[in-house]
Amino acid sequence: MKGKMLKCLFLGTACVFAGMSLQGCSSKNSQVTEIEIVQYKPEAASYFDQVEEEFNATHDTIHLTIQSPNDASTILRTRFIREDYPDIIGIGGDINYSYYMDAGILADVSDYAGLQYINQAYLDIDEELKIVPIDGTFAVPYVANAAGILYNKDIFEEHGWQIPKNWDELMTLCEAIRAEGLLPFEFGFKDTWTCLAPWNAMAVGLSPSDTAKQVNAGKTTFAVEYRETAEKYMKLIEYGPADPCAFGYNDACTAFARGESAMYTIGSYAVPQILSVNPEMNIGSFTMPANDVHEGNTLNSGIDLQFCVTAACKNKEAAYEVLDFLLADENIQKYIDAQTAIPCKVGEFELADVLEGMSEDIESGNMKDYQDHYYPSEMAVDAQLQTFVIRKDVGAFLEKFDKDWLRYNRDIIYKVKKYEEEHKN
Repeated sequence: MKGKMLKCLFLGTACVFAGMSLQGCSSKNSQVTEIEIVQYKPEAASYFDQVEEEFNATHDTIHLTIQSPNDASTILRTRFIREDYPDIIGIGGDINYSYYMDAGILADVSDYAGLQYINQAYLDIDEELKIVPIDGTFAVPYVANAAGILYNKDIFEEHGWQIPKNWDELMTLCEAIRAEGLLPFEFGFKDTWTCLAPWNAMAVGLSPSDTAKQVNAGKTTFAVEYRETAEKYMKLIEYGPADPCAFGYNDACTAFARGESAMYTIGSYAVPQILSVNPEMNIGSFTMPANDVHEGNTLNSGIDLQFCVTAACKNKEAAYEVLDFLLADENIQKYIDAQTAIPCKVGEFELADVLEGMSEDIESGNMKDYQDHYYPSEMAVDAQLQTFVIRKDVGAFLEKFDKDWLRYNRDIIYKVKKYEEEHKN
């Protein structure tokens, strides 16, 4: 859903809501209100099919339909053009969400009572995603994921290796693993999006969480804020396969599952894929120790799925009733069990064993959002990282990053500048 065309679409649709004919929250008759959700996680389609069935079996005045298409971004874009808005959309906490807010597509849900049960850290992440300050809350975070380092617990126990707490300890561990004739890391960079996993996990501990916003405001550059991340990223790559771009995500998951590496820099979302290869694998996890001191490390955790009521929805009360059902503890537990996810709701939930090594940071709220959630898709940072891995030129990578940011983010930079000029006092 990212893209220049989409940004233009959103900016152009922000002022057309009054008086337009919409299909959201229509009723078959006076007794039944239709609520439609379109959500972007096709891998969770079976869960949402069950939610739809159970909701409709227990509610007489609301009929729920949940769509889980393979290409939700394209479908939503088409529907937005046609002014055919779902009542609720399920999306990630990324720049698409920023575009939606900025365009006025989303309704303010500050009056939704369920927000009081959401972990404040995730509400703060959504707040940071606003391009410029906007009054209101426009999403209900549902589940999150975490990216750091997955490791083979059996291999670690066999060799007596301890979890590293800082960068020097991680480098020492990598040398020890290599000395045993084992590969420290799998990567799978043939699929460019996987290049972002270690990048994000390192950047959250080495640069400000609002780096993109500071650059947009002209207060700094990526060449300044990302240099340490880029240098350590390149060092980390040395402990992977000779050609980290030779194999893709599925290959890396398979290799890790078969014990061909001790660690894998990827998010919790990869666990189901890994276990599909080796259901008995004993997987652990820990926060990326990219900082020189343990206290500086931060867990990379972002909102993987959240629900937004559209401004076009005619029956907010019915939409809220659907959200209440989705947020029921038993339903959230079913989702996190199926997807190895982290609940955004505060409560007594049972997390997957693989997340135990990250639980302290999760419980304390020591988490920062994925930096790539602020990157415009046209900039193709994942492909830039792959090129960086191949060419190994830190200076050229950072120079291009800043140059492309100004090129592809100029609309947002202009909007930020205009806002600041209008709100100097």
